[in-house]
Amino acid sequence: MATLAPVSPPRPHPAPAGQAGRALDWVNFFLADVRDGLGPYLAIYLVSVRGPTHGWNEATTGMVMTIAGLAGLAATAPAGALVDRLRAKRALLVVAALLVTLASLSLPFVSGFTAVAATQALAAVAGAAFAPAITGITLGIVGARAFTARVGRNEAFNHAGNAVSAALAGLLAWKLGPQVVFWLMGLLAAASIVATLAIPGDRIDHDVARGLCADDDAEDCDTAPQSMWHVLRHTRGLAVFAAAAFTFHLANAAMLPSVGQLLAREVGGGAATSLMSACIVGAQLVMVPVAILVGRHADRWGHKPVFLAAFAVLAARGVLYTLSDSAPWLLAVQLLDGVGAGIFGALFPVVIASLTRGSGRFNVAQGAVSTVQGLGGALSASLAGWLIVTGGYGLAFLTLAVIAGAGLALYLLAMPETAQGSTRNRRSA
Repeated sequence: MATLAPVSPPRPHPAPAGQAGRALDWVNFFLADVRDGLGPYLAIYLVSVRGPTHGWNEATTGMVMTIAGLAGLAATAPAGALVDRLRAKRALLVVAALLVTLASLSLPFVSGFTAVAATQALAAVAGAAFAPAITGITLGIVGARAFTARVGRNEAFNHAGNAVSAALAGLLAWKLGPQVVFWLMGLLAAASIVATLAIPGDRIDHDVARGLCADDDAEDCDTAPQSMWHVLRHTRGLAVFAAAAFTFHLANAAMLPSVGQLLAREVGGGAATSLMSACIVGAQLVMVPVAILVGRHADRWGHKPVFLAAFAVLAARGVLYTLSDSAPWLLAVQLLDGVGAGIFGALFPVVIASLTRGSGRFNVAQGAVSTVQGLGGALSASLAGWLIVTGGYGLAFLTLAVIAGAGLALYLLAMPETAQGSTRNRRSA
């Protein structure tokens, strides 16, 4: 009698709607404030509260933030590799949220430089898992064809969450003191865990989540994972994109802090803090419609022209900052950050997913490029500070604008189009 071949269990069918989609919305909204730990509030807390004189100096605080930043930077590529291999991606998000929150909530109870630096380094390492885990889960749920639109929606909810949490933190801290940010973060972390567990685990295709092709979308696409080093070294366009991301963050990261320093000189520290909060909230609110627009249309318009627009806006922003030192003007120009950074955030994982399609190494490639862009962001503040001391704010902003222009030229001349369905690709097919 003939024996039947074993039937493999059906792969989950990617679906962008329903419970999984709604849960992804809330995961991105609630994790917006958790994924970066205390972020800018860490410096405020350490300077105003810590130490025997109720405040550490700026050098000690900066050293803590540098150690945490370097720890997080070193963890980005390993975190991506872990997400590629791990099937318990929801559990990874939950553990990361718990570690970041517990490390931050421990600050009022620990003392000494070593203990504080260790807790913040732990938070940064755990936080490195958020981006690859969220994008991996997203890709595994919706598949490659709907990924661009879904990432745009993710970014919109992320920016909305950032704006709401920043506004709440500012209002509550003004009423109750800086310690309130700890309790706000704890509440948001708990909400993010509930939202994460609401994602149906059987809706995630873990092969698709790592960049392999679905069974019904395997034409001209490999179906077995490639070597990590082969993907990083031989994927066409990945090195160019990493260099472009480095340039973007080298130009962008120092602009807002430099604006804050300029505002402090012009209007004083108290008013500058309020204006800085307005800058952050305003830019985040602009990012929401930009992310949705990019997510809906970038595959048709082409990723390359949209990314070039982000570089152009960034370069223009640097130039416009030099035209006036008035607070209303600086605030208005800062709104352009919502356009440039909104495009970058919505397209960053999409471009990498397109470049690594079929490799099975999407998340490790995302982590590697994130490491390179993080180096650009880390160098940006030092470069801008040296330029401000040497030649003033005008020289710093113009230099950052020139760097953005160089990134635009690099992307224009060396980066291939990554949108499979763009008008340009259809014409050249």
